[in-house]
Amino acid sequence: MLNAPLVMTALLAMLLAGCGGDMDDLLVYVDEVKSRPGGRIEPLPQIKPYQTFDYSAETMRSPFLPDAAPARSAASGPTPVVNRPKEYLEGFPLDTLAMVGTLEREGRTFGLVQTQDGLVHRVLPGNFVGQNDGRVVSVTEAGIQVEELVPDGIGGFFKRSAAIGLD
Repeated sequence: MLNAPLVMTALLAMLLAGCGGDMDDLLVYVDEVKSRPGGRIEPLPQIKPYQTFDYSAETMRSPFLPDAAPARSAASGPTPVVNRPKEYLEGFPLDTLAMVGTLEREGRTFGLVQTQDGLVHRVLPGNFVGQNDGRVVSVTEAGIQVEELVPDGIGGFFKRSAAIGLD
């Protein structure tokens, strides 16, 4: 253990002695590179003056605003009833509802609809279901027929038929 520092010191001294070798050939090469004539530098390209553009289209349609939709009258198609209380089944997308059966009571046929959370609800024709103002049109043992009001993309609505089938 006492010899370890001595051995390390000797090894370090040998490494440092190897770094101080002859560098005459390196100095000659550096002098040769420095004595070479410099290359020609290409001149900078001429910069053309900027041509401004005056936008004078105040009377034209702005490209940043959507096209104006054609004027539609209130009676041009079906519209959803706005001021009515929302029913519980309107909080679920129509494709997540499943019919699990029917129930006849007092001469009326109820459709039994199960939501994703496992709860079963009764619906009659006239009840609203789904998120697109879907109204139950009829209830049969095979399924529940629904008519939805779907936006047409230009400010109106159109009716679309859908069904909730028996699982």
